[in-house]
Amino acid sequence: MLVDSEPLAEEAWAHVLARCGGEVTADDISAVAGTSNVDTYKYFARGHDLPSFGETTAAVDEYLLSALADRLEPFADAVDTVRALAAEGVPLAVASSSNRAELDLKLAKFDLARYFGFVIAGDEVADAKPAPDIYLAAAEGLGVEPRSCVAVEDSVNGAIAAQAAGMRVVLVDRVGIIPASWSTVTSVDAALITMWL
Repeated sequence: MLVDSEPLAEEAWAHVLARCGGEVTADDISAVAGTSNVDTYKYFARGHDLPSFGETTAAVDEYLLSALADRLEPFADAVDTVRALAAEGVPLAVASSSNRAELDLKLAKFDLARYFGFVIAGDEVADAKPAPDIYLAAAEGLGVEPRSCVAVEDSVNGAIAAQAAGMRVVLVDRVGIIPASWSTVTSVDAALITMWL
């Protein structure tokens, strides 16, 4: 949500699947958006002859970490929103489906970690999005009730997770891939978020 990493993650999985004779479709992208490496691997392993989880995700991570370091760009509106909310004293957390190494790289690249009181990665909870675990952990880490939180999401899986945790959700659809049955915005700002707090 803070950075434009999804296309690079898609590229990394497509690269690894291509080595196994497979390809990634638009439907695949929608199905795995916002999920953890574990769930993404399970999804692709159903239709492709993949090596073990460890071998596959190591190859994905090798490609992805390099791509993130070289080509990752922030979403300016999201970064500005985080800075503005932090300046107002709003407690902030990151609840990301990315694994810890990817998440740390993303936050460090744009000096964002300092704005968050709690940061949790997808590989640090028992069940990843769309389960509510990561959002419940984020609320607990901030010392607040989930019902007092607003989750800003960019995937249906993430929105389902936040709703299941009892949070209100602002769902951002930057590229027009969220189904029309969901209410979305195309960008965020501090005023939009505080309106829901």
